[in-house]
Amino acid sequence: MKSTLSSPGLRALSASLREVREARKLGLRELARALEIDPRLLSQWELGIRVPPVEEVARILGYLRVEQPTTRRLLYLAQHTKESNWLDSHPADLPAALTAVIQCERTASLITNWSPLIIPGLLQTPDYARVLLAASGISIEDADARLVVRLARQRILSGPKPIRLNAIMSELAVREVVGDEDIMSDQIDHLLRLALTSNISVRIVPAEVGYHPGKSGMFALYEFPADPAVVLLEHHHASAFINELDAIASYRKLVKVLLGKALAEDASRGLLRELAR
Repeated sequence: MKSTLSSPGLRALSASLREVREARKLGLRELARALEIDPRLLSQWELGIRVPPVEEVARILGYLRVEQPTTRRLLYLAQHTKESNWLDSHPADLPAALTAVIQCERTASLITNWSPLIIPGLLQTPDYARVLLAASGISIEDADARLVVRLARQRILSGPKPIRLNAIMSELAVREVVGDEDIMSDQIDHLLRLALTSNISVRIVPAEVGYHPGKSGMFALYEFPADPAVVLLEHHHASAFINELDAIASYRKLVKVLLGKALAEDASRGLLRELAR
């Protein structure tokens, strides 16, 4: 059966249902038997192949004794799975947006990331990422937890079938010192190593280019083998997932504009080598 994992909310819901079940160390068939649900249907809900009814999501969460904040979040997702766009404006409730991001990254065939101010998360070193998280106003415990997740997400770029990544960033992102000189030096060396791999393209937009529409903010464009693309917009207090065809087409045009202004891959690596000296 063809997957219908097209809406960002459904991606987050399906992954979250599987995660809360596995956290209770309960097998899929065991849960299906307890709730008198066809195990094939439950599997399809957890894979995002079919949309689970809200009342069934509530029944699953009740049986698993899931805590109230998570229950409210997943019931909200269940009520809005068919919406093409999804705004998560609750930064304290990290799993909602982050689960959707992880699912998009794992199932994408190509990720295009534009970052005008910082190194993209998939390309950050642990020390660089730790500095950013520590400065974000969250607790040390939350920062450590998010760091573990961020580093685990980077595994999609290696292995037998690595995801292709087009990383476009401004010169400011690679020149501005985050942490100290040693942390930044290690980060530039890391970027250079990744830029030499076959599945990762690193392109830098020079500072002298001047104004262009990409300066309005960072975004990630996720392309999938069979489903419509998704655009992620990130801000300090909210994450927005865009799934409308017209909006996706607009971001694809923006990617072409940015690539037209960016240095070629060889020249981008040359700039990084200069910074690494």
